[in-house]
Amino acid sequence: QVQLEESGGDSVQAGGSLKLSCRVTGMSVSSRCLAWFRQVPGKEREMVATYPIFSRSTYALFVKGRFTISTDGAKNTLSLEMNSLEPDDTAVYYCAAGSGGTRTCASSPQNEHWGQGTQVAVSS
Repeated sequence: QVQLEESGGDSVQAGGSLKLSCRVTGMSVSSRCLAWFRQVPGKEREMVATYPIFSRSTYALFVKGRFTISTDGAKNTLSLEMNSLEPDDTAVYYCAAGSGGTRTCASSPQNEHWGQGTQVAVSS
């Protein structure tokens, strides 16, 4: 059974940093496209960053070079390092794993497994 569990969300001041982690069980982080999404109540879930199979990582335009997605094969985890956080970054952040049939996972339907989310709150 594949399970994803996020951690690291917190309340921070604008300009601060956070590192989100996603513990993955039941599958290797090297076997599927992985991604981070975020969602604000009442708005659509949006892609933050992806870690595709055989391709370089991708980022949403709003990231503006501030975030880095990575994996740790030894720990079987997915991470998102976030710097220079802004109030608009406030959201619930979700990690996701793509289905076996896709090498990319920038859209929600491409992802088969999801974590429960971790709250990030950035105050001005």
